[in-house]
Amino acid sequence: MLSENALKVLARRYLRRDGTGGLIEDPAGMFQRVATHVAGAEKLYRQGNELPWREKFYRVMSGLEFLPNSPTLMNAGRERGQLAACFVLPVEDSMESIFETLKQTALIQQSGGGTGFSFSRLRPAGDLVRSTMGVASGPLSFMTVYDVATEVIKQGSARRGANMAVLRIDHPDVEDFIRAKRKRDRLNNFNLSVGVTDGFMEAVAGGASFSLINPRTGRETRRVDARKLFDLLTEAAWENGEPGILFLDRINVANPTPALGKFESTNPCGEQPLLPYESCNLGSLNLVKMLQKTGPRRWEIDFAKLADTIHTAVRFLDNVIDVNYFPLADVRAMTLANRKIGLGVMGFADMLIYLGIPYNSAEAVQTAETLMAFITKTALAASAELAEERGSFPNFMRSVYPAQRVSALRNATLTTIAPTGTISIIAGCSSGIEPLFAVALSRNVLDRDVLGDINPVFLALAREYGFDQPEILAEVAREGTIGRGEGIPEHVRACFVTAHDIDPRWHIRMQAAFQRHTHNAVSKTINYPAAASVEDVRRGFWLAFQHRCKGLTVYRDGSRAEQVLSFGVQTTHCETITGSSCEI
Repeated sequence: MLSENALKVLARRYLRRDGTGGLIEDPAGMFQRVATHVAGAEKLYRQGNELPWREKFYRVMSGLEFLPNSPTLMNAGRERGQLAACFVLPVEDSMESIFETLKQTALIQQSGGGTGFSFSRLRPAGDLVRSTMGVASGPLSFMTVYDVATEVIKQGSARRGANMAVLRIDHPDVEDFIRAKRKRDRLNNFNLSVGVTDGFMEAVAGGASFSLINPRTGRETRRVDARKLFDLLTEAAWENGEPGILFLDRINVANPTPALGKFESTNPCGEQPLLPYESCNLGSLNLVKMLQKTGPRRWEIDFAKLADTIHTAVRFLDNVIDVNYFPLADVRAMTLANRKIGLGVMGFADMLIYLGIPYNSAEAVQTAETLMAFITKTALAASAELAEERGSFPNFMRSVYPAQRVSALRNATLTTIAPTGTISIIAGCSSGIEPLFAVALSRNVLDRDVLGDINPVFLALAREYGFDQPEILAEVAREGTIGRGEGIPEHVRACFVTAHDIDPRWHIRMQAAFQRHTHNAVSKTINYPAAASVEDVRRGFWLAFQHRCKGLTVYRDGSRAEQVLSFGVQTTHCETITGSSCEI
């Protein structure tokens, strides 16, 4: 059953329209379109039979058990057949490379993909340009050009363009990069991350100086106080959430094909490290649909159903690679050579609530470990089965897997934790592995449209436990949280803890728990209350480093003028959601 908000999102962005803008597709038709197109890959293989897989793909999507990333839902079976979400493109230190990559970026974003770049190879501002005997303008100037191009492209696109810019911590322009978004008047189509090395973190710990290196010459330009540079980074993140941190050495330890190069950047949300010209298609399991009721007010994870859904999802995502339209020949070659996919989860917070486990607890962290270990192990088995049927990914013998005594594998990577912002609205569940932002919230989406929403698990448990009185529901809708929760059982209240109620250390422990069993990376926001200090953010970055996370994004409540989510629902939405007025 699709919610009213899901239907609004689908109608605005996903369903087909005729030449006059009228809808010519309903949600069932969309799922059928996607299932038919993706199952068509079966015909490429010996003894392939697409009909049973078309039916199975349709079932898991229409049942909201698994959904692929937005480009697949939007574009499968349509003229614009680009289905992947994530791309990374190289930016080399020449005018030709910079503007060739800009052209490639335009083609990818026009087709619905997001792009990531490392600008670390560009010479710093003020450096020599021998061909003209002038001086270089530096990475930030070219990032501004990319930002303007994205602004133009997204005006005519169904899916807004988005970028990730990474600059290494040892680049001479890193301080300007860290300060770049303090005024919020530029680079608004970019997420920024500093590529931090283990050597830098060790210099911070030891109070040592740290070398900044000109990438053109490979020589030291100057030395800086590592702690002061780290403080600048944490102050900027405290101020408005950017830049984030990517732990480059940690990311590259998990590189399955180091012979092909190092990871230097990720997709826009940071969960998918990729080599230059790689792309990746993502999909997420709805964990709420992986529960079974075992008694009154008792649920448990249905691991048999979960395993079956994982096998279906892995095959689906592998098929997407074969039926995809690639906007660039280089992307097609790299993607087919490594066949990376990113299977993740959504609805984790909702699942914990049904299981009666508070998000900020050791039991929740252990549940995350057990769950993600099972998902990755099962996905590997599914990929191995596909390899027996279809062959391993072409670069398999150049990968780390033969040395690990893996005999065959269809996909170089299999699991990724994506943010699932829009597809979780379609699925009617909490996003990714995030805790609830609020029990009732308003979302600024769809070009500033506001969607009001009360957590469906709260409404279901209100009926189950009998506290679904209009005055209780109206208060929660108005305030956004349970508050004192008079009439609501204590153990139920404890499970509806929200993001700002949770100590940031629990956020980081949860991210680390999922990361330990995820091939790629984890998209997660570490929420801080408005009163948090710069030192609180500093400790968070250190804890993430100690827990071997691959990166960290922080956000302090109220640190930006505009927020996507806000507490409570507007009065005009309230009666539709709760059955009563918020004016009590």
